[in-house]
Amino acid sequence: MIRFFDIFFSGIAIVVLLPFMIPIMIALKLTGEHDIFYGQTRIGKGGKEFKVLKFATMLRNSPNMQGGLYTTKDDPRILPMGKFLRKTKINELPQLINIFIGQMSVVGYRPTVKAHYMAYPEWCRDKFKNARPGLTGLASIAFRDEENILSSMEDPDSFHQEIIQPYKGQLECWYIEHKNIFLYFKLIFMTAEAVLHPSSNKWRTAFKNLPPVPAELEQYI
Repeated sequence: MIRFFDIFFSGIAIVVLLPFMIPIMIALKLTGEHDIFYGQTRIGKGGKEFKVLKFATMLRNSPNMQGGLYTTKDDPRILPMGKFLRKTKINELPQLINIFIGQMSVVGYRPTVKAHYMAYPEWCRDKFKNARPGLTGLASIAFRDEENILSSMEDPDSFHQEIIQPYKGQLECWYIEHKNIFLYFKLIFMTAEAVLHPSSNKWRTAFKNLPPVPAELEQYI
């Protein structure tokens, strides 16, 4: 049933949003490094690698530059249009194609690069292998302001690996364990609410028996 809605929603969204995305693609072609899309290798269902599609928002060589795989607020590697596209999450729209062809779902755990994927505990990775990654999800809503959080840290790498990543894993696995069509639609609406009201933390009370927020994250999410 969920796969049916994935195809239905992504197909309609691609058709409806295409006129809106064309001007963005033209603008990207005329600015920055003239790339429209960026395909990053991430880990999906079954532990298999696939290319996540995004609008290009950062320099091509970003992963090999200072900052590596972590992006912070006002990161100098972000292209002219990148800040707007990232803040509004418009840069994620090309993933509708990933959803339509079955590599992703509308709702699920966020697919990560291999280094971040392997940082999850084995029990968590085992759960990921049996589910499709998603465009949005519980952890995506909770950490929608992750770039700003990391920007305030003296050691963003350690804070991400030791605090953010473990809690993300708990939230992602909570969704997989409780996944049903009702929760699927609820998280879609919660995502829309989070986009319209970025400072909202309704997710913390909208779901029962969520993993408790670590003390280190209380002031941020």
